[in-house]
Amino acid sequence: MKRAARPTCVWLAAIATAAMGSRALPAAQVFTARTIGVRVDALVTANGVPVAGLKADDFDVLDNGVRQTIESADAGDTPVNVVLALDGSASTSGKRLADLQSATSTLVGDLRPVDKAALTTFNHAVSPRVPLTSDFGAVEAAVSGLQPSGGTALLEGAYVAVVSTLAEPGRSFVIVCTDGRDTTSWLQPDELIESAKHSNAVVYVVASSDARHWAPLKALADATGGRMIEIESSAQIAAEFQKILKDFRSRYVLTFVPNGVATGGYHRLEVRVRRPGMKVTARPGYF
Repeated sequence: MKRAARPTCVWLAAIATAAMGSRALPAAQVFTARTIGVRVDALVTANGVPVAGLKADDFDVLDNGVRQTIESADAGDTPVNVVLALDGSASTSGKRLADLQSATSTLVGDLRPVDKAALTTFNHAVSPRVPLTSDFGAVEAAVSGLQPSGGTALLEGAYVAVVSTLAEPGRSFVIVCTDGRDTTSWLQPDELIESAKHSNAVVYVVASSDARHWAPLKALADATGGRMIEIESSAQIAAEFQKILKDFRSRYVLTFVPNGVATGGYHRLEVRVRRPGMKVTARPGYF
């Protein structure tokens, strides 16, 4: 049966309000910060291993093709906000749920007192369960109490997790973990990806089963400079969560004030390292 049309702006606003509680969604909260310039989280690897010790002079950043002056290239090992968006649909029951609970416990156990964590779960509906907090026990308890049921509003679950970072200071990353494609969302993939482009958050997707080959998930990760991680079994979730945290802590935070480019609109970004044999992973643009 074809779904009845629903005004996108109203639907997105309702989801965003659920994500941010009683706070209004910022009208102009975007990837850039006008007073201090643009900030880019960049991961540099050589043969798959993060590279440490780089300075601003080791990087080139092109904004819409124009080389920029990098003001700083700070090591990314600073306080972080991790937002979990976890699949709570019927297919995650049994061992999959137990593995997800164990993985969450392992992840929050690796966080530091200065870090924060939040939890959103989704099945046929989206539940923003725990806002960003340093009370990691609250996140563990919420995951421990999950009762899987229903379908999979994956797109809306990811959207709520992403927009919940908009008003938060500091460096944020989102982990979307699912074993299935979307079955119940009204939100469209391009709407989710567009909202992610406006955020500061880096999105990692941990996908098993049917979700591994669903193109919108990789597009979401790519749009934020994150990573799509395909797993064969839920037993791998804990190790992947740990790798993600290590990956994010290894990133450099590059800052620059745009020069020689028009204001407004979407700007294409290209980040390079002036050393051979190194790979850079960063978001491809910003608003």
